[in-house]
Amino acid sequence: MTTETSTQPEYSFEFFPPKTAEGAEKLRVTRERLAALGPRFFSVTFGAGGSTRDRTFETVIEIQRDSGIDAAPHLSCIGSTPESISEILGQYREAGIRHIVALRGDMPSGTGTGGPGHFRYANELVEFIREQHGNHFRIEVACYPEVHPQSEDADTDLMHFKRKVDAGADSAMTQYFFNPDAYFRFVDRCADVGVDIPIVPGIMPIQNFKQLARFSDACGAEIPRWLRKRLATFADDRESLQNFGVDVVTELCYDLLQGGAPGLHFYTLNSAALTERIWNNLGLATETE
Repeated sequence: MTTETSTQPEYSFEFFPPKTAEGAEKLRVTRERLAALGPRFFSVTFGAGGSTRDRTFETVIEIQRDSGIDAAPHLSCIGSTPESISEILGQYREAGIRHIVALRGDMPSGTGTGGPGHFRYANELVEFIREQHGNHFRIEVACYPEVHPQSEDADTDLMHFKRKVDAGADSAMTQYFFNPDAYFRFVDRCADVGVDIPIVPGIMPIQNFKQLARFSDACGAEIPRWLRKRLATFADDRESLQNFGVDVVTELCYDLLQGGAPGLHFYTLNSAALTERIWNNLGLATETE
């Protein structure tokens, strides 16, 4: 088993741009709590077809300004023009942002049969960023240890990922998963085809079973049968489900770090509590320490 590692694992937390003033205040509280853990960066998602572009930009700028921690906006290219991508990249560069999560993204609903637009795949976006801005931005890309749901097969999916790396990606974050062997097999397969950038596991704390099942069905993340059956037994007992979920995800994270994963990227859903509990269970250092 081979993984690219830095001297110390790096950790990051993902948010989505809030829609309301109340949501924005909740995110500020969450951000402050998680900033105390000393992450490498915070990332902020970007809606289909750029539907949250302005809110993503505002959230990223506030994080960078108020937390002192690098903010990494997601940028999806599907349905976008070179002009619109060039404009937002220029705005981020002017604002001092140096880290981009480059994604293909999904077509927004209601776009009809107009097609994906100029950019079809994330590797084209990575190439465009490099052509426009050289090495100014650290470029993060996505990968799928359990295969992207729209890929024909695992080999095709791996080649899609390699094209993003060859285009200039610096590192990658995976879709979340619950089977560590899927991650380690994927990293080994990446090494076999010459992919040597850090591949950071994506971690999803378990807050709500129905929500998790819906997310997983949509993105192709597998919930192992034993885990799905066990989570279903908690019914409406949210506290017991979350306690069990914290134990499961803590063990997953421990196995990943012990196996050489270069860090962890937490999908927080704009909530700090479960991520903090997993962090504390792992005995990870905080910024103050």
